[in-house]
Amino acid sequence: MAIGFVLIRTAPGKERDVYESLMKIKSIVEMHPLFGEYDLLAKISAEDFQQLGEIIVDTIRTVPGVLETKTFTSVKL
Repeated sequence: MAIGFVLIRTAPGKERDVYESLMKIKSIVEMHPLFGEYDLLAKISAEDFQQLGEIIVDTIRTVPGVLETKTFTSVKL
């Protein structure tokens, strides 16, 4: 199991459109609007880090209005 937290910067005025598009992705288990440098925070659950990367690169980054992502991965202590 791999968990990722993805900060997402959107094009101005596209926050809601991106939010709604991303909420349709079943691997995204939480989504939070933000104020500041990034517009959205997505929590992703994947089988492994390979799949996590594929979700980010092939799915999230291809959504119209997504300008930039920054990913943090989580591990169990």
